[in-house]
Amino acid sequence: MSHRPVKRSLTLRGHRTSVSLEEEFWQAFREIAAERSSSVNALAAEIDSERNLEMGLASAIRLFVLRHYRRQSGT
Repeated sequence: MSHRPVKRSLTLRGHRTSVSLEEEFWQAFREIAAERSSSVNALAAEIDSERNLEMGLASAIRLFVLRHYRRQSGT
């Protein structure tokens, strides 16, 4: 598995955007969306609406994934 970021297109509230994440983050992000019975686009839109505007969307998604798994492990 490559550790280089992979660019994928998302649709956030009707607008297309591209996000580059490592494949492991894409996989984890899809798993979290599935756990929530949500689409990746809907979850990305939720993260986008809550992020600090000084932070890029890719960074916000990475932090979201990290926090999700930290909560699950109890740390």
